[in-house]
Parts: sequence; C-alpha cells; structure tokens
Amino acid sequence: MGFWYLLLLLIGVILIIIGIMKKGVSSAVKVVILLFVIGILFVVVSIVLLMPGSSDLIAELLKLDW
Repeated sequence: MGFWYLLLLLIGVILIIIGIMKKGVSSAVKVVILLFVIGILFVVVSIVLLMPGSSDLIAELLKLDW
C-alpha cells in the first residue's frame, strides 16, 4: 500500500518540476501556479488516501489486477 502512496507522490513531484522548467513565463506566475498545483495535489491525495479501501481504488485506477 505504501508503494502506491509513493507512486502518487512521485508523479505529483514530476508534474511540478515539469511545470517549473517551462520557459517564457515570469517567476511570479510560476510561483502562484506552483502553489495552486501543490495545494490541489495535497487535497486530492489526502482525500483518496483517507478513504476506506483506498488501495483498491488506486489499483482500479491504474488497471492493476493483483
């Protein structure tokens, strides 16, 4: 179960890094967007992980049949 939590965290971090590395956007806009994305990720991940049967839900979303 901890593997899925780590996987979600890593996917979120990768998306944030990709967003930061985009060129041609001012740093103030990047900071606001970064904070918004981090906030959304924290809320979504915490809601999913606090639900009963969260590991089954994650396996279903990733189409795994263990």
